[in-house]
This record gives sequence, structure tokens and C-alpha cells, in this order.
Amino acid sequence: MPTRPHALVAVVCAAVLGALLPAATAHAEARTVQGGRLDWGIKSSFQRYVTGPVAKGSHSLTGGAATVGGSGFRFHSATGTYDGDTGTFRAAFSGGVRFTGHRTEAGTYQLDLTLSRPTVSIAGSTGTLYVDVTSKAKDTGTVTTSRQVPFASLSLGGIDMRGGGTSVVLNDLPATLTTRGARSFAGYYTAGTALDPVSLSADVLRAEKRERPSSTPKPTPTKAPKPEATSDGELVDAAVDWGVRRTFREYVTGDIAKGEWTLSSGALDGGALFRFPGGKGTYRSGDLTASFKGAVRFTGAHGLDLNLSGVRVTVEDDEGTLYADVRSPGHSGEKVPLVTFTAKDLKPKNGLVAVVEAPAKLTAEGAEAFAGMYPEGTGMDPVTLAVALTEDAELPALPDLGSTPSPSGASPEPVAKAAAKADTGDGTGAPVLPLALAAGSLSALAAAAAFTVRRRRARRADTTPNRTDP
Repeated sequence: MPTRPHALVAVVCAAVLGALLPAATAHAEARTVQGGRLDWGIKSSFQRYVTGPVAKGSHSLTGGAATVGGSGFRFHSATGTYDGDTGTFRAAFSGGVRFTGHRTEAGTYQLDLTLSRPTVSIAGSTGTLYVDVTSKAKDTGTVTTSRQVPFASLSLGGIDMRGGGTSVVLNDLPATLTTRGARSFAGYYTAGTALDPVSLSADVLRAEKRERPSSTPKPTPTKAPKPEATSDGELVDAAVDWGVRRTFREYVTGDIAKGEWTLSSGALDGGALFRFPGGKGTYRSGDLTASFKGAVRFTGAHGLDLNLSGVRVTVEDDEGTLYADVRSPGHSGEKVPLVTFTAKDLKPKNGLVAVVEAPAKLTAEGAEAFAGMYPEGTGMDPVTLAVALTEDAELPALPDLGSTPSPSGASPEPVAKAAAKADTGDGTGAPVLPLALAAGSLSALAAAAAFTVRRRRARRADTTPNRTDP
């Protein structure tokens, strides 16, 4: 009899543990991160130095990266995992930026640095920003490429990363250059240098429900034979991606025009480009005629009002032309050949015909459509064209910016101001080691960064940069 109370306790404990363990195991599963954007200016004074009177250089974007704000770069299409119970988060973003400067007589650059594929990893109270880096050493000129370098430490302060919603939003996290990051930065800065703050938003998919095992085997689906791509015929689907011109977009939203663009009739915003979908037309032995849905309208001060719609693409004798119906103070909607591009050997592969980032040049008629802002022959944004000739051919995915982040409730203004003050230069924007922030100030900056986990999902067109050069 004296053993019965102990046995009862053991039974109760076993029952409680048996009920709790499966639930704990289920909650501990990481959920998929899919879609979102990361905004980061890398280091504002470095940008000024590159484009200034000393380096006389420039930057270029790769992999669908875009500019945003006055000096930021936007990386897209987040992929990774998030565990709401532990707050562990990891997301990789697409796109890159290349800086070149100090051009030599031989046409090469002494300064040549590419940063791409930023990845944010957070565990507990620590965060790290990783990037792929290709850099040229200042002294020897040796070019090195390193994958996923722990480039910057991110200060989280007292942010609690745990939650259970459908998106993660982090605003203006202070970033500090690591030792390995300093080496990859070609020695322009030392470890501990304050970099521009990092902001990101990423969508989190809901956990999938597990099906109970069934004793009845499921029938094996019968695969239909893949249809062969034809050389002639009507298009099943098609899309053309074109950003018009990066500096024009920056001019529109900059301090002079103070304008915006709006998309309609099915056009989609990919951050650095616009997608005109729903292509209909014909393809015959390398020649193509296709019309697309969607319109984009640019408006701003000083009479800026340019509407492009009814996009049409033709390819003949290895040369492509992109047309659009132009409405502006000087045009009433007539079809205008805006740019030409090379489209050699336009042959189907797995049912898909594609032209990827073909360099585009402005036509004489296009120059008139832009009111003489650019002369004939000016390089415009590249054209990407995808044409499906079979039902199972898939068009390339548009850069995924995720849902529009909701307000975080904590103002990022103190962080932005402090980061700007820490980024001290010598008047020309040349790279120099900034003054160290006091520990108390750094904690205050970290506390100002905001983290939210939200359930509402929405999409809208994003605004891009504030530059004055069209």
C-alpha cells in the first residue's frame, strides 16, 4: 500500500509529460521565410567617396537589386527560416551592388568592390550580416572572392524576437564592421567602424498541418507526357521586364521632381523593374510579336507627366524593339518605338524562349518621348523577355519584395541621425575611421530599432530613390 501514492505520482507525471512533449516539439519547428526586402546603404561616406572628385567612380546594380531612399540599396526575395518560440531567424536576400573607382590608363579600376546576397542571422541577442564579397586589394591589386563573409555585427539591444505572426520587421539595426569584414572591405576601414543601419522585412509562412498516417496507400499520380515546344505558333504566356531607366526613376522621386509612379492594368513592381505580363502574340523561327498588359505613369513637379502603356515587343533579324503608347504633354497616346535591344538566336528551351537583361538603347522617337531629357542612343535599363510556348513552361519569378511592412511603433529617426553623425568624413567623403560611439549611446540606438510580428498582409508599389540626376 505505501507504494500506491508513488505509483500515482509517476502515472500523473508520465501523462503530463506525454501531453507536453509533442506540443513542444511541434512549436519548435522553424517556419519558412519567403518574400521580403532588405534595405542597406552599406556606408554613406564610402558611396560619396566612390562618386566624388577623388575616386571619380560609380556603382552598378546586379541581380535585381534596386536603389531606395537617398543612399540605400534594396535587396529582394528573402528565403530562410524563423522559429517564433526561440526567436531564431535567418534570411538570405538576392541582388548585389558593385563599386568601381580610380580608373587607370589601361581602363581598369584600382577600386573594385562587389557586395551581394546579404544574409541576416539572429540567435538570441546577437545578429550577424553575411555577404558575398569580391574585392581588389588597394596595395597589390589582388582580386579575391569570398562567400558569406560575416561582414557586420548587428546590435539588437532588448529586442524580443519571439512571436507567431506572418512577418518579421526590423528597422534601422546599428551595424558594425567585423574583423573579417574589414579585410574583405579591401582595407578601407578597420574593424569596429560603424556602417549604415540595416532594415528588413520578411514574410513568414504558416506552419503546415501534418496529415495523420494512413494505412491505405495513395495512388501514384500518372504523369502526362511533356508537350514538345513548337517553333511556330501562338504564345501561351509571356512577360517583359523593364525598369525604363534607373536614374530617371531616381529623378522622379528625388528632390527636384518630388514625384511618384503608379502602376495599373496589371503591371507589377519588382523593385528595380516593372513587369508587363499577359503577353499575347506569335513566335515563328526566331521572330516574335507580342503585346502585353499594364501601364506605368510617372508624375511630378515642373510638368512631369509620362504614361507608358500598351507595351509591345517585336524581334526580327536578331534585333528587338520595345514599343509603348506614350501619353505626355507632347504625345497623345501614339505607339512609339522606345528602345532597341539585341535578341540573337531566339530559340525555345524546354518550351521557353528568353532574353535576359539585354542592353537597351534609346531610339530617336524615344528621345522625343522623354522630352529631350536623353539623346538618341542613351543606354536605358536592360530588357528581359520570357515567352512560354507550352502549357508547362514557367516564366521566371519576379523579384519578391514581400508584404508591405506595417508601422513598427518605434521611430527610426534617432537611429538615422546617430548613424549620420557617426559617419564622419574629411569633407570629400573619403573613407576614414569614425569616432567610436559611447556604450550608452549604442544601447540607446539598439533599443530604438523596432521588431514587429504581424498578421496583416498587403502589397503596394514601393517608392524608390531621392536623387536629382535623371
